[in-house]
Amino acid sequence: MEVSHGLVEAVVLLGLAAAAVATTDRLRLPSIVGFLVVGALAGPGATGLVSDPEAVRELAEIGVVFLLFEIGLELPIERMRALWRPALVGGGFQVSMTVALVGGAFYGLGLPWISAFVLGGCVSMSSTAIVLRLLSDEGQIGSPSGQLSVATLLMQDLAIVPFLLLVPLLAAGSGNLGEIGIAIGRMALALAFVGFSVWFLVPRLLDRVAQNRGGELFSLFALLLVLGSALAAEALGLTLAVGAFLAGVAASGSPYAHQLFSEVVPLRGVLLGIFFTAVGMFFSPAQVAEAPWTLVLDVIAILLGKTLIVVIAGRVLLKRSLRVSLEAGLSLAQMGEFAFVLLGVAGQAGIIEPVLQQRVIAASIVTLVISPFMIRYAPAIAGAISERLGHPGEEMPEDDFSSLAPEEGRVVVIGYGPAGQTLIRLLRSLDVPFIAVDTNPSAAREARHTGEPVIYGDATRPQVLRHLKVTEARLVAVAISDPLATRRIVSRIRAMSSKTPILARTRYVREVDHLSMAGANVVVAEEFEGSIELVARALESFDIPMGAIARFTEALREEGYDAIRAPAALPIDPWLIELLDHADTEWVEVPMNVSERPSLGDLDLRKRTGGNVLVLERGANSHPNPTPDFALEAGDRLLVLGGSEEIQRVRQLLDDV
Repeated sequence: MEVSHGLVEAVVLLGLAAAAVATTDRLRLPSIVGFLVVGALAGPGATGLVSDPEAVRELAEIGVVFLLFEIGLELPIERMRALWRPALVGGGFQVSMTVALVGGAFYGLGLPWISAFVLGGCVSMSSTAIVLRLLSDEGQIGSPSGQLSVATLLMQDLAIVPFLLLVPLLAAGSGNLGEIGIAIGRMALALAFVGFSVWFLVPRLLDRVAQNRGGELFSLFALLLVLGSALAAEALGLTLAVGAFLAGVAASGSPYAHQLFSEVVPLRGVLLGIFFTAVGMFFSPAQVAEAPWTLVLDVIAILLGKTLIVVIAGRVLLKRSLRVSLEAGLSLAQMGEFAFVLLGVAGQAGIIEPVLQQRVIAASIVTLVISPFMIRYAPAIAGAISERLGHPGEEMPEDDFSSLAPEEGRVVVIGYGPAGQTLIRLLRSLDVPFIAVDTNPSAAREARHTGEPVIYGDATRPQVLRHLKVTEARLVAVAISDPLATRRIVSRIRAMSSKTPILARTRYVREVDHLSMAGANVVVAEEFEGSIELVARALESFDIPMGAIARFTEALREEGYDAIRAPAALPIDPWLIELLDHADTEWVEVPMNVSERPSLGDLDLRKRTGGNVLVLERGANSHPNPTPDFALEAGDRLLVLGGSEEIQRVRQLLDDV
């Protein structure tokens, strides 16, 4: 039996994609980088393991369809509400300015304006998958620079749909305004028809399929929904990806969206792996060898240009510090996966010549390979550059600092986020003088308008720390979410003073040793405190007395972070478990269904349970050492002395009355 050539190519691609994932996992690199590199090595321009990438291109493009469906399905409405301003202002500026500069440059070099516009759109995109993965791994996703990066990526993800709509429209118009107008009208009608059909049909069909309670039927319908909406859109003159995106948005409001996501994601990952491996195969080493400096200049221009645009957006429009803007710019400097999608659509429409397409693909692959290292070292690079430049425009007048609170005996709070605000409320309640500093100018300005002693500044700078007079502070509490900035602040405070008490907050246990070595007196790790709270709530469900739980959790804290770092297979020290069995006092409430007013003597509580009633509380009255003839009423509270088993037996006895 003759084996299909396309099937052979697909199997080879799957094998290469699997090898790419295994390699990148070992090197702690994003899988997209591995897919692109392995594809470039196996393509016809290198080893030739796959001689015809076009043979499996249609299969690979289905991965893009699933990707757009997933983006529509998970359209982060809540995140958009929280980040709408940096996304709209900063992200909008980054996309539009990149398109204008890159498009203008290529148009000036003699390229048709349609092709120049498409290339500008390609360069404006960054890699959402790589940036979010690495920011999360580095613990930077919640930092100010991480939030700026996420907001910009959000705008880029939203911009891809208009780009995908414009490419075939411009190709159909061929530059003639009349033809472009006709194409716009036809596309608007097609978009309205597809949108109405999807929004009207999808939620109802999902509800009917889910009511059928058939797992196989739901899986088949999920596949039909993705591919059917894409094909319907293409039949009406739109692109496959746009149809899938609209279907995803329509399904996102359904209560079955999470189930759809679980059905689509596994297949999407496989197909996207094939797609990026196929993209890598279009890399032409021969073309690079002919003009290697062209590739070098392209990569440098992309990395420096995109970084500079984000820095301008952060510093000028959003008033972020130079360090934060630089970190975000370095993180977003690469070209993203959507650039390949846009290039593919433009190539099929005849807008981009194959030689130029390969040039852009080569530059894209190199920037993606470099980007993990840029993101990893972005805080160090941004810190060094901002220190060298001295953060122009960020100096605060000294009287703004000194007039807000007494310099001696005050608490310095670094970070005006939720943790910092909670600490400030406590300090205000205790009448403890304090001053706070934050890198968000709008938050600092709003706080100052309400009378709070909060100023704008970057506490990683020694000048700001000296203005705050941290050496004279009663306590310095570092409550920011950026782990590297926290470490830098702690070390600089400790270099200024060996006596200033420093309390540092971090999210992850792995940062505790770094902060302790940097000079923090006390480090609070949210990961550890969350684990302790989880343990305490679990012990409550086993009816263990609250006093015993409090002793146990306090002992865990005294043991330090070794308890959470120990392997899961290793049991907790026996002496800690013994704390749960020690005798303790616990309040036990008499159930409301007690109606016959039994006395303590009738219940024979001490003999039957082993517990000893020390106090009986009824309303506002307390009765110490109640006598055996004391009658109980519904709602009474008994202070019982005993171990966890005795107190549990008391509860059970009262429930059975």
